[in-house]
Amino acid sequence: MAAKVDKEMCTGCGICVDACPLEAITIENEIAVISDDCSECGVCENNCPNNAISL
Repeated sequence: MAAKVDKEMCTGCGICVDACPLEAITIENEIAVISDDCSECGVCENNCPNNAISL
């Protein structure tokens, strides 16, 4: 499983990319994309200023 990104709320700011300890998040076309390497630790969700990520 991987965390989910609400594409309408995501602004592509990259804070989640910097926060992810597994480097499982990239920004593509100004939207966060979470790979299957995600362990659902919640760090990205807790750091997203737009509440665009959910587990």
